[in-house]
Amino acid sequence: QVQLVESGGGLVQAGGSLRLSCAVSGRTFSGLHMGWFRQAPGKEREFVAAIRWSGGSTLYADSVKGRFTISRDNAKNTVYLQMNSLKPEDTAVYFCTARYGLGLTSQPSVYGYWGQGTQVTVSS
Repeated sequence: QVQLVESGGGLVQAGGSLRLSCAVSGRTFSGLHMGWFRQAPGKEREFVAAIRWSGGSTLYADSVKGRFTISRDNAKNTVYLQMNSLKPEDTAVYFCTARYGLGLTSQPSVYGYWGQGTQVTVSS
């Protein structure tokens, strides 16, 4: 089993920054591809970013490209999401996810492990 615990959410003004963290435990971090999804009230869960277990490649949703950066520290079993130039439409619950397997994907159905989520609210 893999356990994921997110932290770092909060309230920020538009144009501000936040860094989310996701601590991973339970199984080896090596080999785990990590991702972030978000879900706003009344909307479906949407892909934000993903990173290969080696950190060698990343994938971003068009809506966050150039503003968000996903990274990981395999020595700390932690993945991060640095969010800059935040907009009110970024307001959502952000979920950390993990999967074993080949390649990066934006499809939520193939991620087998999910955290409980952390709220990010961006005020205008």
